[in-house]
Amino acid sequence: MVVLRIRSGHKRKYALVCLCIVGFLMYRYLGTPATRWRMSRKVGLAANTSQFTLEGEPFHILGGSIHYFRVPRAYWRDRLVKMKACGINTLTTYVPWSLHQPERKGFNFHTQLDLEAYINLAAELGLWVILRPGPYISSELDLGGLPSWLLQDGSMRLRTTHPGFTQAVNSFFDKLIPKVVPLQFKKGGPIIAVQVENEYGSFAKDQSYMLFIKEALQSRGISELLLTSDNHNTLKSGADSLDVFCSCFQPNSPTMVMDYWTGWYDVWGDLHHVRQFVNMLNLLSDMVSTMREILRRGMSVNLYMFHGGSSFGFMSGALASPSYRALVPSYDFDAPLTEAGEYTPKYHLLRDLLSRYNRDSFPDMPALHYREAYEPAIMYQHLSLWDALSFTEGVSKPVNMENLPVNSRNGQSYGYTLYETTITSGGLLKSGDNVRDRALVFVDRSYVGLFKRQTLELAVPDGKGQRTLSLLVENCGRVHQGRDLDKQHKGLVGDILLNNIPLRDFTIYSLDMKPSFIDRFAPWKTLSESPSFPGFFMGRLFAYGYPSDTFVKMPGWEKGVVFINGLNLGRYWSIGPQQTLYLPGPFLNSGINQVIVFEEQEGDYKVNFEDMPDLGMAADIQ
Repeated sequence: MVVLRIRSGHKRKYALVCLCIVGFLMYRYLGTPATRWRMSRKVGLAANTSQFTLEGEPFHILGGSIHYFRVPRAYWRDRLVKMKACGINTLTTYVPWSLHQPERKGFNFHTQLDLEAYINLAAELGLWVILRPGPYISSELDLGGLPSWLLQDGSMRLRTTHPGFTQAVNSFFDKLIPKVVPLQFKKGGPIIAVQVENEYGSFAKDQSYMLFIKEALQSRGISELLLTSDNHNTLKSGADSLDVFCSCFQPNSPTMVMDYWTGWYDVWGDLHHVRQFVNMLNLLSDMVSTMREILRRGMSVNLYMFHGGSSFGFMSGALASPSYRALVPSYDFDAPLTEAGEYTPKYHLLRDLLSRYNRDSFPDMPALHYREAYEPAIMYQHLSLWDALSFTEGVSKPVNMENLPVNSRNGQSYGYTLYETTITSGGLLKSGDNVRDRALVFVDRSYVGLFKRQTLELAVPDGKGQRTLSLLVENCGRVHQGRDLDKQHKGLVGDILLNNIPLRDFTIYSLDMKPSFIDRFAPWKTLSESPSFPGFFMGRLFAYGYPSDTFVKMPGWEKGVVFINGLNLGRYWSIGPQQTLYLPGPFLNSGINQVIVFEEQEGDYKVNFEDMPDLGMAADIQ
């Protein structure tokens, strides 16, 4: 107890000051969910009865997924405040191993990948956190969020207790877990639960694997509720013998829908997917009706995604079934908040619904960011691909991307790889399905054809003497789910045959398109009337004052990659559906901004900037 002695002449003045201080402290420590139990946190989230409890009190999880690695850091607060203003009380996020450990001995938890800052921000805003650290996360990321250097091990079996995999997981968790242990609920932080792996029931190659992951988490200090997430028909395979909470229907336990998909992702060459919500509970198929029933039954739920954001650069994964299809950069997901963080009808309907089930008032909805249609960037400089090459390796047989001796011998993760050899005749060139995933084919730097998954042969014209055969191979994205993750090597993964004879003596060039790759370009040349392709094109975007969000549009261009101030925004492709790339204002400078385009085949020599997104013709997915 604190006793204050106040002179009579100042009693009212000091009493008012003290009252204000007490009021602030009550609000600070009792008024927000993230700090209500700060004074006595002995028991965390529990699932021992038909309803979750937190510190022994009934607790209802209303979750929403927003991934820090898909949202510009400058917009983290904006997106989380908008989610809280909708009535969501819990943030869920994956942790992408591939981004945090791009090389065996190189870790990155800074700036855009500062996970601790993101979780602390959630706490500041009054949000609980369910952390999903993997190591495999799927999340429509390249290789499901696993680093590609794992594939250098020819015997690697991902998501098993294969020694090479468990050693790598231990190395990653040694760096990751100590960062989040102090942020757990019982230590005063917002993390109330941690997910063990992700949907392992549909994979289930190793009965010992999930126990290894559980012990890897707990032995490093994770003490909050552990849970798994699986489809209802694979729950037993994913959580059997773990003694953790399964996020689905269980007798005498809380019921939680861990991933209620608010929309769907898009693949190149298809339509833009919007969703009117599947019949998860054999009820009406629209979101509000389903959510209303979830709430009526007292179930907990996590909306995947509440805000999808963008898979910037080469982050996107791919589907393997029924055929290989690569995902687009936009992760808009038809979610309640758009890719650019704008409100949708889903958001307003959801906010109205949740307000009826929540006695607390919601924060005001933040104002939207201004969007601007900037003047087009006219390309004025050019650099041929052939002038941008840096010698990597001379080998007899083709070497796949992951095993190239680059990046401190961690191999090449993303981008393009150029393979060149000498031929003395024309004839029939066969890929043997060894091109992953597309290859532009050139003879003496003249384009002769394209290899892709469905095109396995092409004719090479006859010629005199020795000529250079070049294959520019693109990794369009590794498959992010399924039982063939071990087979996701990229580049040339086997022999290429000319007239049924394997080609040998290759020179290989790595074109990973990282900032260090772009920075070494010099000298650029003035753009001519007929520049060569593939090539790099440079222009300038002028943004005066405080830069605003905008959308890059590429009419007249065929296929390639856009870089803004050295940052890889992602791929564009005329086949769609996605027709614009989201360019957040924080990525721009006030004044001059560098725009670089890598184009494979043809271009319009200007880049447009619109104030509205264009994700393509929409199709309702049931």
